[in-house]
Amino acid sequence: MTTSVLDLIGNTPILQLTHFDTAGCEIYVKLENQNPTGSIKDRIALGMIEAAERSGALMPGGTIIEATAGNTGLGLALVAALKGYKLLLVIPDKMSQEKVRTVRALGAEVIITRSDVGRGHPAYYQDIAERIAAETPGSFYANQFANRANPDAHEATTGPEMWEQMGHRIDAVVCGVGSGGTMTGLSRFFAKVSPQTEMVLADPKGSILDHYIKTGELLKESGSWLIEGMGEDFIPPVSDLSRVKKSYSVGDAESFEFARELFRREGILAGTSSGLLLAAALRYCREQTTPKRIITFICDTGNRYITKMFDDTWMRDQGLIAGEHYGDLRDLITNKVSISVEPSDTLLIAYTRMRAHGVSQLPVLIGTELIGIIDEWDLLSAASPNKAQFSRNVQDFMSTQLETLHPSADPSALVPLLERNMVPIVVHEGRFIGLITKIDYLNYLRRKNDD
Repeated sequence: MTTSVLDLIGNTPILQLTHFDTAGCEIYVKLENQNPTGSIKDRIALGMIEAAERSGALMPGGTIIEATAGNTGLGLALVAALKGYKLLLVIPDKMSQEKVRTVRALGAEVIITRSDVGRGHPAYYQDIAERIAAETPGSFYANQFANRANPDAHEATTGPEMWEQMGHRIDAVVCGVGSGGTMTGLSRFFAKVSPQTEMVLADPKGSILDHYIKTGELLKESGSWLIEGMGEDFIPPVSDLSRVKKSYSVGDAESFEFARELFRREGILAGTSSGLLLAAALRYCREQTTPKRIITFICDTGNRYITKMFDDTWMRDQGLIAGEHYGDLRDLITNKVSISVEPSDTLLIAYTRMRAHGVSQLPVLIGTELIGIIDEWDLLSAASPNKAQFSRNVQDFMSTQLETLHPSADPSALVPLLERNMVPIVVHEGRFIGLITKIDYLNYLRRKNDD
């Protein structure tokens, strides 16, 4: 029996996938989502902090500082909380809100910065963390990208576990690179026990690493991607990619679709990077002329991506899945499932629905007929300090001065309404279709620019 949750890090199970076409090969996944915070990064968080304690770089009551675009922050937050350290994390803004809220719940201080800038820019997350660490007395900069304890953790724990669990037969390991610790540690381990095991890189489209493996050329600029925790715009100092002989570049849409399929077919709720790894593993299988045993990872739990990758509205908004296409204003409406109220509903009902669904206005409908709009300002007028009237009906405060647009209207017709802080309302043959918000219009302009 264990007395600390930290003792539960590692020794995760392995599962064979049986519901994908693996072209005669066998694909196994190591369920790193079974670690305490649901991520493979728990291993390196514990390893880096314990190494810093042994070396004296981290003293009792000290502050840990780290830049993280993925799950390392979660692991550090857990270990720091249980060991009594302060933690400050610098996080790019593409990290899911579920992750940000979790590290805050564990007591970490969080600084959110831009994800669209590279090394050398004043807003680059790693540069910010390094600068803060230099200015903070008694701090320890974990720096997973250059910390030797990162790959050491995988060489000492992850590799041996895989080797024993797979009966000393692994033909290929499909792995991604964020900091490079997993790939480096496993490469070292398998170089000793099974040199013939192939190390295969799965890289997000936009990252520079796939190009580097294939050509030896280091690109000066990277693209952008939505997959969290994998891919880089530089080669981290801790990375040793010398044993990687095969590499696959996989886009966001394909990665996310495979992660969603993994849940539907195998019942494994995994994050975005696991979809990337599965897509690359299946490509590798299709290229083989003899059956191979391949192992890859479920890097983290999909619970942190419910409002992103597993949400169809978000996926359509990002252009990752196609919705029904009309060729008119209906294509701009993100929320096709309309949240509404009836005129006889109370203001409390309207407030509760706005808050639950994260919207600032609601259509007021009788059946499918639009008769008004109620927004936050209407609620504020009813909830002034001297007269909280949440029991009053929506019809007493809703706006009936509505300007509607036919679906065939030109998108430029939206601009005057948005400039007047009005919500464009799309109505077709007397039937309410939906509201077009400012972010809907911005998404339209972004997609138009991409095209």
